[in-house]
Amino acid sequence: MKKIAHKNNQLQTVGVIGLGIMGGMMAEALCAAGYNVVGYDPVAAARARLKKAGGRALASAIAVAATSDVVITSLAKASVLADVVKKIAAGTGKSKRDKKREPLVVIETSTLTLADKEQAQLALAFAGAQTLDCPISGTAVRMKEGGWTIFASGPQATFKRVKPVLDVFTKNVQFVGAYGNGTKMKFIANHLVAIYNVAVGESMTFARKMKLDPQQVWDLFSDSPVLGNGVFKLRGKLMVKQQYLPATMKVEVWQKDMQVIGDMAKSIDCPLPLFNTCAPLYTTAMAQGLSQQDTASVCEVLGRMAGLKG
Repeated sequence: MKKIAHKNNQLQTVGVIGLGIMGGMMAEALCAAGYNVVGYDPVAAARARLKKAGGRALASAIAVAATSDVVITSLAKASVLADVVKKIAAGTGKSKRDKKREPLVVIETSTLTLADKEQAQLALAFAGAQTLDCPISGTAVRMKEGGWTIFASGPQATFKRVKPVLDVFTKNVQFVGAYGNGTKMKFIANHLVAIYNVAVGESMTFARKMKLDPQQVWDLFSDSPVLGNGVFKLRGKLMVKQQYLPATMKVEVWQKDMQVIGDMAKSIDCPLPLFNTCAPLYTTAMAQGLSQQDTASVCEVLGRMAGLKG
């Protein structure tokens, strides 16, 4: 992809901390859009991918914070976020960071608890950085299709300042209000995905038991304006082929997201009967050795329950 110069010269350097599937794709998209991109990940292969895309891999998260105007964090665990926040705070205080520059903006995109996000915001504010809570609904595949939704929350002035960065990833960047609302919206999105995924798997299993062609089922319903949705299109296709690698979302990772939603619901005394009915199927997928496969593999769990052979 040919690089194009971005219009907002106040955002010349964007840092990405956490260069896994999601963070790595964001870094590559930013490079292609003409931003100077720096990044850090403890995994050497992830740093190599950034370099190949045209970015610079730095030696630490501290160096990324010291160098960048905006830092995007894409992390798997709360403990990792807490450690990265400490390093970003150290980077913003380094003398080599120009004091005349505007405050560092941290765009936190991970799916973690609201308490984790709020703790990060407080620590970064103490260090003089501004933070936005911007979880992403969508997989790496969906980004290539332009299908991401970003739920941006926090100070609106800060959001407006960095919106050109977020617009690189998708046309569907939604400002949803006060800091933390982004995470709440992501909980709703994942709650629906958990249910839709199992529902599609159940329908595909039902179709197979009736000796219907699963491909025909997908063809008829995935694009239906009434019955179709993104989960049906993406995961239903995997269920038709019964091929769940490479995973768009690993069952093992999804378990963490399910736990976060369940904990939130308990904390506000909100019953989630459909969600709670679906949860054991993902746990069963783990027990059946499907932890590294796509969450669409719950269709295999349902198929085995129905006596179908793979």
